[in-house]
Amino acid sequence: MNTLLDLSDRLYVDVLDFAHSTPHWFQWLAEVWTEAGLLLFGALFLAGWWRSREGSSRAMALALLAPLATAFGYVVSESFKSVVDEERPCRSVAGAPASLITCPPHGDWSFPSNHAAIAGAAAIALALSWRGVVWLTVPMALLMAFSRVFVGVHYPHDVTVGVLLGGLVAFLVMRAAARPVANLVDTARSSGNTAVVWCAGRGPRVHPAGGRAARRAEEARRARHGAH
Repeated sequence: MNTLLDLSDRLYVDVLDFAHSTPHWFQWLAEVWTEAGLLLFGALFLAGWWRSREGSSRAMALALLAPLATAFGYVVSESFKSVVDEERPCRSVAGAPASLITCPPHGDWSFPSNHAAIAGAAAIALALSWRGVVWLTVPMALLMAFSRVFVGVHYPHDVTVGVLLGGLVAFLVMRAAARPVANLVDTARSSGNTAVVWCAGRGPRVHPAGGRAARRAEEARRARHGAH
């Protein structure tokens, strides 16, 4: 364990040395991304919800669960952080270059990285609810995690565990809650409340011909059950 922590210390110093060698505009971008990336994930949650309003109940359920699963990832990460009490590297690594941003105060512990946990959870939750954006969300999460080391406020092992922990929690929440939430979406879509229906969406649009075929299939299904 000590060997791994020593390696993390050395990697932290190497990354921070690299950060100080980059142009000021690149450092500024890293500082902005370490916070603004979370806003982009939020925008993707909204876009995923909007596109699912005409999707199946399961699709809408996954879109609604994505931010909730991400919040669970944060809560679990924060719980670990309050137990481990690891000091920030910007205070504890002797001889390391100064962090690019202000070192968080004592008591704002380092392990695991909440930013990385949120990014990992959001990346997995969005990938499960909107398969087409996995090529975007996973690189975003990895860049978010790296940026926390780059600006000097986390060890590499903080962000590695954060991404994996957040992603695992999000995966479990999405898998466990998809069916019951889909049932709630079905109920909401059949509600007489206009606001509720607008939020849940009306589901897939059925063309007249398709509607007749669906009705015939439903009548045949009922007839078979009636025969038993």
